[in-house]
Amino acid sequence: MNRMQPSVESPQAIAESDALAVERTLAGEREAFRVLVERHSHNVFRLAYRMTGNQHDAEEVIQEAFLRAYQKLGQFAARANFGTWVYRIAANYAIDRLRQRQKEEARREMPSAETRDGMEDDPITRVADEAPTPERLTQSMELRKQMEQALAALSHAERTAFVMRHWEGCGIEEIAAVLESNSSAAKNTVFRAVHKLRQALQPLMETRAQARAMGTEP
Repeated sequence: MNRMQPSVESPQAIAESDALAVERTLAGEREAFRVLVERHSHNVFRLAYRMTGNQHDAEEVIQEAFLRAYQKLGQFAARANFGTWVYRIAANYAIDRLRQRQKEEARREMPSAETRDGMEDDPITRVADEAPTPERLTQSMELRKQMEQALAALSHAERTAFVMRHWEGCGIEEIAAVLESNSSAAKNTVFRAVHKLRQALQPLMETRAQARAMGTEP
């Protein structure tokens, strides 16, 4: 699927254009839906990739998300935001895909960090913390391996909440809607995910802090 770069249009202009494209699609102009796909596929793919951790599953998620959006377009509220709507569809399907993959890999060992597709960003760098700044640590393969393992150890809800909050900048209400929970529960899920990631990475962060204090940091 061709994934266009994010639009430079204003949010209001995008929303108005989306609404028109939806209206035209429902009127029978199938090509109008292509406008929606091209405009939002980049962000949806990014979400899918970060949630699933590999390109194959991400491609499946994005294709299924837009297919479902097309099939259910008649249920789309005219005043709603199409981008947010398809985003939620993708997140929910990604959760389903992760559950399916977990069953498929139940008796197999988790892939090592070296055999998985690299992520374009590391989650812990998006989390405010008083611990040593982790940006420089992301160059360490050991840290990346620990991070991969920590992400894999999160529950589906925790991983989804973390990705949406700290990678995609989604609001708590959006996260709650995707997780089908309330705001309080969504906040707690985000907190648990952050706490688990920090605990997993803390030993390496402390080692680097000690090396920095001794002047032996590489």
